[in-house]
Amino acid sequence: MNDSVLQRFASKANENAEPLEAEQIDDLGAFGWLRGTRDRAVMLELRKKDGNILAVGYAWLDKAEFDPSQGITLHLGGHKITIRGRHLTQEVRPNVRLFQGICRHRVPWIQEADEPAVMEARNQGVLVEEIGW
Repeated sequence: MNDSVLQRFASKANENAEPLEAEQIDDLGAFGWLRGTRDRAVMLELRKKDGNILAVGYAWLDKAEFDPSQGITLHLGGHKITIRGRHLTQEVRPNVRLFQGICRHRVPWIQEADEPAVMEARNQGVLVEEIGW
């Protein structure tokens, strides 16, 4: 009888379980996007094409700037992070834009493009050419 009660609670817990993290994030090529309308990332992972990765806490983000000639600049605790590329404010799909996503903490990672991706991209879509820290 106790086994039956435990099984009911276990099956109920599995029904309400959150999906795996990978299922909660859309891979949009240059960046990831949290699917849930109320989801917010705690950290922003910056991935360079050479394999180096820096993760910074969104709580440290003082200011975010977009200048079409310079790209995106993030100010975090006295440090600057620059994101250069093409179409950084372009709408990828309805209401999904890289800069606005950073401002709303919806972007969990940003990825620099490697050379083949840069050559293939031409003038289509968001392309992150360089992340500097």
